[in-house]
Amino acid sequence: MPGTDNRVVAGVSVPDTPIVDAALEYARQRCEPYLYNHVVRSWLFAIRLGQLQNITHDAEVVAVGTLLHDITLNERFAGPRRFEVEAADLASSFARAGGLDDHRAQLIWDSVALNSTPSIGLYKEAEVALCTAGICLDVIGWQFDLIPSDEMQRIIAEFPRLGMKQRMTRCFCHIAEVKPELTYDNFVRDFGERFVADYKAPSAVDFVADAPFPE
Repeated sequence: MPGTDNRVVAGVSVPDTPIVDAALEYARQRCEPYLYNHVVRSWLFAIRLGQLQNITHDAEVVAVGTLLHDITLNERFAGPRRFEVEAADLASSFARAGGLDDHRAQLIWDSVALNSTPSIGLYKEAEVALCTAGICLDVIGWQFDLIPSDEMQRIIAEFPRLGMKQRMTRCFCHIAEVKPELTYDNFVRDFGERFVADYKAPSAVDFVADAPFPE
């Protein structure tokens, strides 16, 4: 973005603007330490992937989208909608309150709502795709080899993982236990089927079969 000041975080040049600082603080206040480190790493990975691949993007949108994408992911989650959708509403409201226009706020909403759906998110606008890519890199190692190893080590050293795999698994299992109806069409279903006793989600097959049309 022309005229935007930058600073360096864990070796990565990132925008130094009020909305980015506010998003960092918002995430810090609402996320457990392991989750805060995850969203910051996701942000840095997203920015770095964009830089390495020369992808033109709105760096403030990428920052807010990645930093706030898991703002509702915790073991207290109770819906009523998917945690990604709940977080998307919070993130877009945060963006508008911070002075971003409707278009940029909508990009942030999409980035957050689709953060765990790479089969869609990776094919949307550059900002949404980069948010998705940075998050997927940190969660499942997607495009891991694109980040030089010394840069990867520095980012993880400054923002350590703190048992993220185990902590996230507990959060996903909690959602599967208390809100199985939110998991029929998303990856949380996999955690329910693997780890949660007596888990049963609604089936898309039943939805189609039970549609109220005589045929």
